[in-house]
Amino acid sequence: MLKKENRLKKKRYFDKVFKGGKGFKEDFLLFKTIKNNLKTSRFGFIINQKVSKKAITRNKLRRRMNELIRTKTDQIKPGIDGVLIALPGLEKKDFWEIEEIINKLFKKAEIFKK
Repeated sequence: MLKKENRLKKKRYFDKVFKGGKGFKEDFLLFKTIKNNLKTSRFGFIINQKVSKKAITRNKLRRRMNELIRTKTDQIKPGIDGVLIALPGLEKKDFWEIEEIINKLFKKAEIFKK
């Protein structure tokens, strides 16, 4: 699980990312990002009921994405707020396919350290 300082929790932070952030799309995943004035990067996840009616499936996807982000926090530039939005079809992907999609998204968004 992501550390508390790396989580995007409040609605106002999500709204800020949606209003002023840049969007990137890869396969069944959408990534919105905006700069923050903090020394850490924070991430949030949105998995709608359109992806799956079952909460078990949605939570499984959230946990997978959470773990993938947690393992990459040392490679990510500080000062970024990001929201990962799952689209229908992502529930059929396995852990490694989701990792590839997230890597491509982060390269597009240029949030990896050099």
